[in-house]
Amino acid sequence: MDIPAGKVLSFRPPAPSPRQTPPSTLQMMRIVYRNPLELWGEPSYNEPWISISGGLGGPLVIANDPDLIRHVLVDNAKNYRMARVRQKILRPILRDGLLTAEGEIWRRSRRAMAPVFTPRHIAGFAEPMLREAEKFARRYEEKIGEVVDVSRDMTMLTFDILAETLFSGEIAGNPDDFSAQVDRLFETMGRVDPLDLLGAPDWIPRITRILGRKSLAYFRSIVAETMRMRQEKLERGADVPEDFLTLLLRAQGPEGLTRGEVEDNIITFIGAGHETTARALGWTIYCLANLPAEREHIEREIDGIIASGLDPVQWPDAMPLTRASFEEALRLYPPAPSINREAIEDDRYRDLEIRRGTQVLVMPWTVHRHRKLWDDPEAFRPSRFYPENRDKIGRFQYLPFGAGPRVCIGASFAMQEAMIVLAVLLSRYRFELVPETRPWPVQKLTTQPEGGLPMRVTRR
Repeated sequence: MDIPAGKVLSFRPPAPSPRQTPPSTLQMMRIVYRNPLELWGEPSYNEPWISISGGLGGPLVIANDPDLIRHVLVDNAKNYRMARVRQKILRPILRDGLLTAEGEIWRRSRRAMAPVFTPRHIAGFAEPMLREAEKFARRYEEKIGEVVDVSRDMTMLTFDILAETLFSGEIAGNPDDFSAQVDRLFETMGRVDPLDLLGAPDWIPRITRILGRKSLAYFRSIVAETMRMRQEKLERGADVPEDFLTLLLRAQGPEGLTRGEVEDNIITFIGAGHETTARALGWTIYCLANLPAEREHIEREIDGIIASGLDPVQWPDAMPLTRASFEEALRLYPPAPSINREAIEDDRYRDLEIRRGTQVLVMPWTVHRHRKLWDDPEAFRPSRFYPENRDKIGRFQYLPFGAGPRVCIGASFAMQEAMIVLAVLLSRYRFELVPETRPWPVQKLTTQPEGGLPMRVTRR
C-alpha cells in the first residue's frame, strides 16, 4: 500500500446513538414503523446476545456473537425459518421469490438460478457492466457543477446494469418511472406494519399494504409484460439470449418452477436485485467525499488500472483500496440490516435456551458496529479491509450478504458491478458535499439515506 505508515484515515458518518433506556410499547411501535435502526440500545452493541422472554411478537433473541450466528445460520440452519414478521413484510411483495420461499420451493428456485451466478457466467457480465457504467457516466458531462442526488442516480444506474446483464435490455417499462415506484414501494410496504407487531389477524387490512398497492401492481405489470415478450420469442423459435430471463422461463415444468414462481423470482431480482448494490454505492461515494485523502489514494489506484488496459473482469482483485472502501461502507451501512429467523423446534447454544417459535434476530447493523468485535466501530476506516488486515475479520462478524444456505446468490455479481461502477465514475468525476448533504440512515427493507444524497458533480 502507498498510504503512509501509522496514518489512520477515518471519519464518523451519521448513525443513531444507542438508546440509553428501553422504549415503551407505544414508542417501540412508532420507532419500528419509522426507522428500526433507532430502536437498539447499548446492550445490542456490547453483549454477545440478548434474550427477551416476552413482548411484541413473542420471545426474541438478538444474536451478536459470531459463533451463535454461525450456529443459527449454518450449523443448525435446518431448525430455523424466516421469521413471521419478516415474511409479513416481504411476502406480499415477493411471494415465492428466492428471498421469501421456504423448503422445496426455495430449493427449486435456487437450483434454477445457480447457473447464472457461476464465476464464469459472472465474468461474462463485466463488459456489459462497463458499457452501461460508461454510458451513464457520460450523462454527468452536462451536469458539471450541478447538484445531483447520487442515491437516486445509483438506483437508476444499477437498474440499467441489471436490465442489460440479466435481462439483455428487455425489461418492459420506463426506467424513470421505475425509480419513483421503487421509492414508493419501499416507503410503504417496506415498513413493519404496527398491526403485524401486535399479531393482529391477517384479515385486518394493513395501511402499509394499502398505500403500496399501486406500486406493487406497477411491478407486477412490468414482470408480466417482460415475460410475455420473451415467451413469445421462444414460442416462435426466434433467437433469444441465454440470460437469466430465458433460463427461468425454460425452468418451468412439472419438475421445475411454476409460472407464478418464475414471476416471483423475476420481481425479486428486478425489485431488489439492484437496490442493495445501489444503496452501498451511494454510501461509499458519500463516505469518500468526507475523507478526501482516502479518495485520492483510490483515484490513483483506479487511474493506474484503467491506464493499464486490464480486462474489467480483473478489476475487483486489482483494486484493493477501492474494494476496501466499498466493503467498509457495507459494514457501516449494510444494505440488508437485519436477518430474521424463527426456531422451528427447541434449540440450545451454550447456556442460551431458544424455545420453539422464538425469533432470532441477527442484525448486521449492530454486529458490524459491535464494540467487542471492532476497533472504533463507528468510524469509516477502509484500512480494516486492506489485504494485510482482511484475514483478521471473522466470517460471522461481517455479514453484508448473509451467510449459510441462504447467503446472497448475487454477492459476486454485486461486488464486480460495484468495482466497475466506482472505477468508471471516480476516474472522471468527484462528488462533493454541499450544505444539503445531510443523510440519515433509515431502514426500509434496505438501509437508505433519508433525504437522498445531494452532491455536486465536478470534473477531476
